[in-house]
Amino acid sequence: SRAAAPQGPPVYVDLAYLPGSWSARTVDEEFFRRVRSLCYVVSGDDHLKEGVLRALLDALLAGKHHWGSDIQVTLIPTFDSLVMHEWYQETHERQQELGITVLGSNSTVAMQDETFPACKVEF
Repeated sequence: SRAAAPQGPPVYVDLAYLPGSWSARTVDEEFFRRVRSLCYVVSGDDHLKEGVLRALLDALLAGKHHWGSDIQVTLIPTFDSLVMHEWYQETHERQQELGITVLGSNSTVAMQDETFPACKVEF
């Protein structure tokens, strides 16, 4: 069980990376109530994150509900996931109500002998 953190005002940031692997289990509704970011990066294409990804995404919706709708949020997944696709389809209307945009990328960057998907985020 986790000890209750002391109450305080939320923290506002431009960009927040959501933890991967076992640490992803610590990201819950309370996290999103307290850490308010313009952009959240969901990285870590691994089997451990897949197991908690739906709970993490649902926590974003629940936590963002407490912000009000005046702050737009961009969710940036760095990997393709069936769980992410299902969540996007099932909650798309709710995402729009809360001002959440899920960023997809059709751009590819080539560096040296490697190519990979990419997106550009501006503040």
